[in-house]
Amino acid sequence: MSDSTITIRGWLGGDVALRTAAGVPVGNFRLACTPRKFNRRTESWSEGQTQWYTVNVWRGLAENCAASLRRGDPVVVHGRLETRTYVNADNVEVLTFEIDAVHVGHDLSRGTSQFTRAQPAEPASTTSGPGEEVTPGQAA
Repeated sequence: MSDSTITIRGWLGGDVALRTAAGVPVGNFRLACTPRKFNRRTESWSEGQTQWYTVNVWRGLAENCAASLRRGDPVVVHGRLETRTYVNADNVEVLTFEIDAVHVGHDLSRGTSQFTRAQPAEPASTTSGPGEEVTPGQAA
């Protein structure tokens, strides 16, 4: 296993785009990261060039991101880093960075957040015998 994993913090460039692929929820959003450095000699901060990442999220994480995140939110993302190369409309080869996220959350060093635990899906009741319904956790 030689995946490159990354943990990165930045700001959402837009709302989460949510869709389904083969019946599975898939979301993505753009993440902007601008490095800042303090120069001790000049006693001032300087900002580097903004780096943009496309973040892909799947299944429950995709739904939770779409319900919780908005453009401009500060977030922390952890996942697998991948590079993709393509040729754009101007016939120029472009290198992009994408993160297949495993964990996403608000950056609480920048503010507060309200957490609501996702409710698990209700299990279907089962039938133990003719006309007899048994719910999970109930003895038959």
